[in-house]
Amino acid sequence: MIQILRKLVTFDEFVAKYPDNTGKRYELHDGVIVEMPQPTGYHEQIIVFLVQKFILEYSRISLPYGIPKTVLVKPLESESAYSPDVLILNLPNLVNEPQWKKESTVSQAESIPLVVEVVSSNWRDDYLKKAADYEAVGIPEYWIVDYAALGGRRFIGNPKQPTVSLYTLVEGEYQVSQFRGIDRIISPLFPELNLTVEQIFQAGGYSA
Repeated sequence: MIQILRKLVTFDEFVAKYPDNTGKRYELHDGVIVEMPQPTGYHEQIIVFLVQKFILEYSRISLPYGIPKTVLVKPLESESAYSPDVLILNLPNLVNEPQWKKESTVSQAESIPLVVEVVSSNWRDDYLKKAADYEAVGIPEYWIVDYAALGGRRFIGNPKQPTVSLYTLVEGEYQVSQFRGIDRIISPLFPELNLTVEQIFQAGGYSA
């Protein structure tokens, strides 16, 4: 379970303490500091695999992208800040980010071509809150990688099964496509990416 520290804080107060020296990971959800759970090994192996695939692909087609270790995404209209499992940055636009140099924080859609959340026990945040806030920021592409089928049935169907949900921004609103098993993931950002759901889950040592 996620441990929540209920004292409301502003984003400025949050970044003044983040990151601390405990090695723990925190996010800010509407003024509430949320301590993120320690991820499983499956979770981390999937992240490593996706990062490798993305780097190979954007390097192959010479896009000016990068994947940082720790960067916050801050929706402008809320006291929230998220640390996605995978965040692709459009490096040339960082000069336009007012909170980049001092706080490694981005808020502009032009800086964030794609984010990925790998689902853990806090699946409601991924499917509900983060989807809404990433949409509000205008992030063009958002992947939810639900390798253990933890999400609610209204999100991944009944019976539940491991799913990659890909949210694409169309006229300011997310439209979702879902992929399972041997489905090839169709990414608007990387249309030539040759990647199946099965490959992602097997990379984490998890059988879909």
